[in-house]
Amino acid sequence: QVQLVESGGGLVLPGGSLRLPCAASGGTISTYSVGWFRQAPGKEREFVAGISKSGSYTTYADSVKGRITISGDNAKNTNYLQMNNLKPEDTAVYYCNAKHSIWPDKHNYWGQGTQVTVSS
Repeated sequence: QVQLVESGGGLVLPGGSLRLPCAASGGTISTYSVGWFRQAPGKEREFVAGISKSGSYTTYADSVKGRITISGDNAKNTNYLQMNNLKPEDTAVYYCNAKHSIWPDKHNYWGQGTQVTVSS
């Protein structure tokens, strides 16, 4: 099965930037649609960004649109979430998700999450 590992999280000042990689193994990430989700303390998990397997279509939550970019590097079998102008409300555990374009219910994988904290 596909394994996903997020990294790149940490403590950042408001207005700062982070890039979160999601490295895949056991499968080719370009055959999956990839999404990023986040969960803040006491809150439900919410959608952040998504990209089609071809990379030709992306979508973003309204709360992050204009500040976040999702992209993929097929050579590295890795998806990236670039986050700029971070705000305290962006503080959450961030998870990447990969879904097969044909069988998304049977092939639906999650990473372990990486903590992002935005604070002065």
